[in-house]
Amino acid sequence: MKRPHLRPSLTQSLTAMGLLSALLVGASPVSAQVAGVDGETGVSAASVTYPQTTDTFANPERGFYHHTDSCDKNDFSSATLQSYRTNEGISLVMCVFYLAEFKNSAISQSALDRLQRQFAAARSAGVKMIVRFAYTDSADGADAPKDRVLAHLDQLAPYLSANSDVIYVVQAGFVGAWGEGYYTKNFGDAGNVTTADWANRKAVVDKTLSSLPSNRMVQLRTPKYKRTMYGTTALPAGQAYNGSSLARLGHHNDCFLASADDYGTYENPAVEYPYLAAETSYLAMGGETCGVNTPRTSCPTTLSELKMFHWSYLNTDYEPNVISGWRSGGCLPEITRSLGYRFALQNGTYPSTATKGGSLPVQFTVKNDGFAAQFNPRGLELVLRNTATSQVYRLPLTGDPRSWAAGATTTVDRTVTLPANLPAGSYSMLLNLPDPQLSQRPEYSIRLANQGTWEASTGYNNLLHTLTVS
Repeated sequence: MKRPHLRPSLTQSLTAMGLLSALLVGASPVSAQVAGVDGETGVSAASVTYPQTTDTFANPERGFYHHTDSCDKNDFSSATLQSYRTNEGISLVMCVFYLAEFKNSAISQSALDRLQRQFAAARSAGVKMIVRFAYTDSADGADAPKDRVLAHLDQLAPYLSANSDVIYVVQAGFVGAWGEGYYTKNFGDAGNVTTADWANRKAVVDKTLSSLPSNRMVQLRTPKYKRTMYGTTALPAGQAYNGSSLARLGHHNDCFLASADDYGTYENPAVEYPYLAAETSYLAMGGETCGVNTPRTSCPTTLSELKMFHWSYLNTDYEPNVISGWRSGGCLPEITRSLGYRFALQNGTYPSTATKGGSLPVQFTVKNDGFAAQFNPRGLELVLRNTATSQVYRLPLTGDPRSWAAGATTTVDRTVTLPANLPAGSYSMLLNLPDPQLSQRPEYSIRLANQGTWEASTGYNNLLHTLTVS
């Protein structure tokens, strides 16, 4: 049976009747809703226009993060983490977990228990963690040999798997000072990396990937690391999110804009810039600044490169002078809004009536005004809520919000089948983008950047349309 094309014929018929402008003149400031009858099918329908908002607000898996230097020493306070989200709009926290005392032994159970408590605190608070393991925070590079690292990953794997719901991304870590791979006693020190050293580094990265569920990404500190260990071709669009190593290895830059080559992040910018720009369309990208370096750290270059390399997250704590410069330069609000994804409904077309057990065509357009796409799995569902009883019915919509690319507008045009036992009545229509692993936690659902649509208590976005079911 042909899918009814509601919106074009509805708009045409209303325009022909001279009603469209009159209806819009009296529209609510929250939405403009145009009701009518589809000329082809005779189905009563409505088109809704959704005004956007420039407000800043917390959303999962994006934005500024708070950094913690002693994740292995001091337990997170769930109340503090929750305050980041509710008071600052920050939903991410960094956990650099040092294993300094275990270079020659297994990780102790007490250390593993602490790691578990950190995950539990993040989950309780409604935030997620950027995770990195390291052995030293000194330029002496006193890390552990490859076999010890692999053995430690065997110990860590069950914890990483069991808590993947609150893991945003894992940075490759382990090798060298701060886990950044440069100063190291065991893997090729100060950039003098042999073929054998590269093989050992790759073994650690491969093991890290295998220690995580296939739906979580690992970030490498420089483009050279991935290009040397996994090939110089940027991830093709057709391989994005397929669970392969190439599709799971993103990037982090912990000296963003600090020099012409970001303190060694880039070896050959002429080659690595286009490579990284292409890769990060589908992969995790984030990090921190590490020093004022005008004009690179000034607003114009900052915004250009955040957009070019699809940045999803940044450290709010470091470097403070750089961030202060963004504030005085006037671009900090835009950065705060645009890190990662920022989805906003543009318009939608929905039937006004439907029959239980029958089909329900739904069409809406959403724009991603953020720097990046969402890179972890994300659900998409239509929610019907009975206006009399508040009973909720969640109907999955086919589609992958990870494909809602930065700067792009996407039209979702789907038909769902209503449950045969759906009670007759009036239903509010809502949209939910839940975390597949935390689908009952509204803090982990995505809020759309529209006026008057968000329901914090449910995690739903109100489509501002009522459906009558008979």
